[in-house]
Amino acid sequence: MSEEQIRSQISAKEDEITRVEEEASKKEASAESGIESEYNPKISSAEATLAQEEKLKDEAIEKAAEWTQKKKEKTAAAKTANKELAALRSGKTKALNAKLKEIASEKKAKIKEINGEIKALNKQLAALEKARLAAQSE
Repeated sequence: MSEEQIRSQISAKEDEITRVEEEASKKEASAESGIESEYNPKISSAEATLAQEEKLKDEAIEKAAEWTQKKKEKTAAAKTANKELAALRSGKTKALNAKLKEIASEKKAKIKEINGEIKALNKQLAALEKARLAAQSE
């Protein structure tokens, strides 16, 4: 294999690394967008429910004498909505982190493999240069 072929292969492998990094960036953006599109409407709905339940709870406290039972119901509903909101936020974060970790791991593995190939090609190039220098010395 000639020096020019090896240099061409190295350049191609470096281009491949760039492509892998670009793919990973696209996947990260897609993962974030997908997770947000899945969770944001649920979070918005849960936030709206929580705000509504909190407002109703406050009204019930003002009219405590006649609304004692309603206050209890709305307090429980607000608590449930708050738990749901917390669970959704936590789920969103966990899902996004898991997806990003998976993408990063995949990217790292691909780049490691390509770097190994580049290293082997650099060794071949060094051997060719050494052989050429040895031939010139003779």
